[in-house]
Amino acid sequence: MTTAASTVSVPRRRAQWPVPAGLILLSLIPVIAGAARMTELTGGAAITPQNARFFASPGPVVTHIVSVTTYCLLGAFQFVPSLRGRRGWHRIAGRVLAPAGLLAALSGLWMAAFYPLPAGDGPVLFVLRMVFGSAMLASLILGVVTIVRRDFVRHSAWMTRGYAIGVAAGTQALVSLPWMLLVGPPDELTRAILLGSAWVINVAVAELVIHRRAVSAKRSRPAGRAVADRAAPVA
Repeated sequence: MTTAASTVSVPRRRAQWPVPAGLILLSLIPVIAGAARMTELTGGAAITPQNARFFASPGPVVTHIVSVTTYCLLGAFQFVPSLRGRRGWHRIAGRVLAPAGLLAALSGLWMAAFYPLPAGDGPVLFVLRMVFGSAMLASLILGVVTIVRRDFVRHSAWMTRGYAIGVAAGTQALVSLPWMLLVGPPDELTRAILLGSAWVINVAVAELVIHRRAVSAKRSRPAGRAVADRAAPVA
């Protein structure tokens, strides 16, 4: 009598840190730039045409730097699967992230609306900043509303969109650097296109992540389970 050996396939565990580490590295670009600006404001640097608007009204830019730094760095840890599954961590981090993100969006909109336009900016970039800043603000508000309603799937989607917009400053640097190295400083329209494309890239990646989560959730549901089942809360 011949007995066939049965093999049990063990699912491979996904790596925990590549995505969060990449987000932290991406966030370091605006974080370092913000730290340099804070040093400039607090260290008695000379006032120039490039920084005069910040010295004239430092409150919004300081609020923006602190809130963006908190939002971008802490938010990256929401993409660690082992942490994301811990309700306690997720709730505590979320209670810090939501206010930080809202402050980052509101202060960014304030600066875009009321600070004088620096050299190289123009009406196209102004409109893009207002559109994407408003989109970030709306995403975070909807993220808070959906978690209050315990709609975890939509909460995850809206918070992911808000975070994608919030870390776009890092993507903007990566998009602009090759142009500056190969062509030189961009003109007003080109600068608007480069920065705008970074926002679009981040939002597109966010939508891809949201779609992949939805597909994964459908595959993991037992047959016959109601479609209205909610997934565990994530970023």
